[in-house]
Amino acid sequence: MSPAAWPRENPLDERLLHVDPRLGRLRDGRIADLPALLEPGDLLVVNDGATLPASLHGATGGGAAVEVRLIGELSEGRYAALLFGAGDWRTRTEDRPAPPALGPGDAVTFGDDLSAAVERVSPASPRLVEIAFRERGAPLWSALYRRGRPIQYAYVAAPLELWHTQTRYASRPLCAELPSAGRPLAWGLLLELLRRGVRVASLTHAAGISSTGEPALDALLPLPERFEIPEETVAAVREAKASGHRVVAVGTTVTRALEGCAAQHGGELRAGPGVTDLVLHPGFRPRVVDGLLTGVHDPTESHFRLLEAFAPAPLLHRANAYAEQAGYLCHEFGDSYLVLS
Repeated sequence: MSPAAWPRENPLDERLLHVDPRLGRLRDGRIADLPALLEPGDLLVVNDGATLPASLHGATGGGAAVEVRLIGELSEGRYAALLFGAGDWRTRTEDRPAPPALGPGDAVTFGDDLSAAVERVSPASPRLVEIAFRERGAPLWSALYRRGRPIQYAYVAAPLELWHTQTRYASRPLCAELPSAGRPLAWGLLLELLRRGVRVASLTHAAGISSTGEPALDALLPLPERFEIPEETVAAVREAKASGHRVVAVGTTVTRALEGCAAQHGGELRAGPGVTDLVLHPGFRPRVVDGLLTGVHDPTESHFRLLEAFAPAPLLHRANAYAEQAGYLCHEFGDSYLVLS
């Protein structure tokens, strides 16, 4: 399936394939049709995390070029990160050269206003590290936004600006990459959902990276990620469930936050911050989420397997075959599936 090489100007024209697991039916449409596919009283939950300028190009103390991609914040000024050697997004991730060898205490400089030191190297790979920036607070955030760029991949046609990687309702900058399932939800569409009686609630989930370029590391994805669920969202989920309506997650990040939280509390959804290492898989049975709005992904990718928690594999493969024949586009700027009975 062909990837979308650039964000499209009008998200309401983007394709939406409704996959109905109960009826085994596929229905072709547009994102603009979403309000008609949901019912009054249904609850749509979005991830309001904003995307960081998480790609930083710098140099080691010995002068070797290195790209640091921030994966997720561990504590103030400390991040899990992925290292690459010389080059940039124009080279496919899997073809990027290995980074220079770095160990605890080694420094990386990104400019005269931003530098970091390696604190820990993962036993899984020397490319996966924990770093601590020397700057803190406002000076760190200012430097990150001056020096950083959004993470992007070789199928994108040109350099992305940070605003290309934000949802309309983005708030706190916690995401390494765009929570892309919510990207086509324009304000007019959200207002139409509300007008029809569909409720919309939010949570914040620190969406991580989608590819490391190293098969052994890719097999570990998604890594543990932070989330925070407001009291209002917990109440909205309980009300929807109690009244027999459906909870629809916008993306796997929302699903991981809701289901991960419930799994940690005996099936009960609770408000507050947390960290989830939940991996959705074909045998997983959701307790909170009834359906999923998600981007189109190739069946060879791990993301496709996650969808089997919501629909049987034969139906998903039939949906993918239809989408490919119909010219759907995949990846973060591509088209969407609504997996919902």
